[in-house]
Amino acid sequence: MLYQIYETQRSVMEPFADLAEVASRLYSNPLLPLAQFPLAQRISAGYDLMHRLGKDYEKPVFGIHKVDVDGVDIAIHERVEIDKPFCELRRFKRFSDNTETLATLKGQPVVLIVAPLSGHYATLLRDTVRSMLKDHKVYITDWKNARLVPLSEGDFHLDDYVNYIQEFIRYLQKGYGNCHVMSVCQPTVPVLAAVSLMASRGETTPLSMTMMGGPIDASKSPTSVNNLATERSHSWFENNVIYRVPDSFPGAGRRVYPGFLQHSGFVAMNPGHHATSHYDYFQDLIKGDNSSAEIHRQFYDEYNAVLDMDAHYYLETIETVFQDFKLVNGTWDVKNEKGQLERVRPQDITHTALLTVEGELDDISGSGQTKAAHDLCTGIPKTHQMHYEAKGAGHYGIFSGRRWREMVCPVVKSFIHAHQPAAEALTSTSAAAAPQDVKAVPAKALAPKPVAKRSTKAAVKAKPTPAAPAATKTPSTAVARKTRQPV
Repeated sequence: MLYQIYETQRSVMEPFADLAEVASRLYSNPLLPLAQFPLAQRISAGYDLMHRLGKDYEKPVFGIHKVDVDGVDIAIHERVEIDKPFCELRRFKRFSDNTETLATLKGQPVVLIVAPLSGHYATLLRDTVRSMLKDHKVYITDWKNARLVPLSEGDFHLDDYVNYIQEFIRYLQKGYGNCHVMSVCQPTVPVLAAVSLMASRGETTPLSMTMMGGPIDASKSPTSVNNLATERSHSWFENNVIYRVPDSFPGAGRRVYPGFLQHSGFVAMNPGHHATSHYDYFQDLIKGDNSSAEIHRQFYDEYNAVLDMDAHYYLETIETVFQDFKLVNGTWDVKNEKGQLERVRPQDITHTALLTVEGELDDISGSGQTKAAHDLCTGIPKTHQMHYEAKGAGHYGIFSGRRWREMVCPVVKSFIHAHQPAAEALTSTSAAAAPQDVKAVPAKALAPKPVAKRSTKAAVKAKPTPAAPAATKTPSTAVARKTRQPV
């Protein structure tokens, strides 16, 4: 019933939000009489803020159309490689008509970025994707909004998540021989399970795993997120946060953890922070600081866009990861695609290098939670294991923004190239400079000097990464694309 009430309220408020946007433009357009009023700019700012607080936020786009590689612009074409009921495997295909650049791109590592299915869309990792595209062939998991998946597609379980990851890894191995896997936040647990099961069966496992800010062992340094999961019973979550999708959506009748409840939880973690950010936005509009206002819009366009999660997946994640700690206790059994139960044994992984990354100020995945993966993966040689803590970085800072680009990204890239087969790595300019052994890649040596802390206002505005404007197809562009070779 709560979902239906929310949707009714949203439908009622939507016209008023649209009217507020129109009013804001009327009072801000210098060619119109209303803009000449003494308080016009303040009135316009108020209507603009009202519009943003009341509007519905749709799924954002990645908007990555080109990247710079050694001074050469590389065209990017985004496409879906595999379309599953609850997820799409997206590829960012690179094109170049420069022979030398093409040779460099072809020899670079293949990376599967596993985005979190925990409320936000995969576009939250836009900055991660853009940075990695300069030195890697990039694929990403783009999870679908459960309310848009018809009931005829069945339910989605945590086991299905693990099986999806294995399918994507095998797909890349078939096309490229092997790949590297990056997981950010929530997927660190199912990714470790997926690779563990592949190792236990004797399958080829990825060349490396990079795990960033995830709850491998949620019992270590518990945060407010962890405490909520442990203080409430499984039945409490099922009775209080699970609702059926209204009839107005393709997934009508599906039991989900609604996105609007997740968003409320995100905001409730730090309400004062968000209130200050919106007040600063209001002041920026009054002062005419359009650049600062645009940064705010881009961040909250991403932050406010949330998706529903299938109830089975959500409840099983709460139980497996945050209540029973099945991964670290060695009691997690996953049902494979054939319906058979298999025990998750991280100690069986022997040929996949492991890098864990944590943020010093992470208030979602506490200190030591991700690093715990090293204690589980005892079969991986110590020379192929590495842990890095990003000083001054919060949860989002380890995969987005200035600290990601200047501190974390160089470490991740060097680790991946260090474990790329030499025959392929030699064709990559970046790999040529990368060390060949983890011992020669200490975190302190790889990471730039810590970035000085900014004020709260500056930190909020530094998080989002502006999306590139939508590409406009012109006849000349179309002809140029035909001559470019894909990588």
